[in-house]
Amino acid sequence: MTEHPAASEDEYRLARLVARLAGDDVAELGVHVEQRGGAVLLTGTVPTAARRDEILRVARGELAGLTVHGDLAVACADAPDRPEELS
Repeated sequence: MTEHPAASEDEYRLARLVARLAGDDVAELGVHVEQRGGAVLLTGTVPTAARRDEILRVARGELAGLTVHGDLAVACADAPDRPEELS
């Protein structure tokens, strides 16, 4: 069975995106990239909304022509505003 050239190109682009996300310019290891048909889904947790927007910008740039969906949660790392009550 021969592989469709566009499919192998998409796999290469996905691998390049994963490498960029793990590299120095973004450095996010908790983002998972999964191709579903003609779309790509990014899932995971990121520290800030600005970081989420940057990751989606990078993904859309790398994967131009594919639909990119982002399901990236923003972690709340704020200090508590009151003491924890134990019962």
